[in-house]
Amino acid sequence: MANRVISIVLFALLCILQAQIWWGRGSVHNVSKLAQQLQEQRHLNAQARQANERLSAEVSDLREGLEIVEDRARSELGMVKPNELFIQIIQGKPQSPPTK
Repeated sequence: MANRVISIVLFALLCILQAQIWWGRGSVHNVSKLAQQLQEQRHLNAQARQANERLSAEVSDLREGLEIVEDRARSELGMVKPNELFIQIIQGKPQSPPTK
């Protein structure tokens, strides 16, 4: 009788442990899902790190040189220095000669 009770208790514990492994908080599925989320987050962190490095380089360039400021002002704001002539060329599709 005692062997039977011990066997039932051990079987119940085995079932509980198996349930935890397959469906519990630290289950195989949960761990694989967390590993995938970790990989995605590492990828996003690498992208953010590259963007931060680009912005940091741009900030240091802006602090050091006025040439970049001038280039950006010319391209983005249309800055023209005194005694300069601004000419804008608009390219369109070629027109065919008029027909009679």
